[in-house]
Amino acid sequence: MAKLLYSATMSLDGFIAGPGGDMSWLADQLGPNPTVDGLIPQVGSILSGARSFRGDDPHRGTENEGEAFGGGWKGQQFVLTHHPPAEPVPGVTFAGDLDTAVTAAKAAAGDAYVNVIGADVARQCIEAGLMDEVLVFTAPVFLGGGVRLFDRPGDPWVRLEQIQVTALPHCTGIWLRVIG
Repeated sequence: MAKLLYSATMSLDGFIAGPGGDMSWLADQLGPNPTVDGLIPQVGSILSGARSFRGDDPHRGTENEGEAFGGGWKGQQFVLTHHPPAEPVPGVTFAGDLDTAVTAAKAAAGDAYVNVIGADVARQCIEAGLMDEVLVFTAPVFLGGGVRLFDRPGDPWVRLEQIQVTALPHCTGIWLRVIG
């Protein structure tokens, strides 16, 4: 059965996108990453929020612009949105509610991961008790503002258990299991 995995790279001060959703900072942080290289073949589908799907791209201006994992992954994508585009997007299914989106993404993923992209959809999955794992790479940069990795002021803690830590020259990764 598919597992939901929230993966992101964040700044040292906790942001996954800069002000206005700016992702240009991430282009300087990309580099060889054996953890990501090992993850990509384990991803069966992608579930993203509308802002992430329509948002900025760290690969802007390259041949990999608009491609998941910079062009390293191909497959079915699901976007949680209340405002689907008028024209169909090949390989992308738009869903108006979380349960429909997660059910469809899990069915498409089979026994692989549903890679969750976007802070808001990840928060919704965590709050609904659907998220299984979190993989976060911390980049050596302060953004000072933007979209937080996880923003739920005043709510109860979410407990996580460490699975793996990876130290690379351009980032440090921590893979965690959601335990409650």
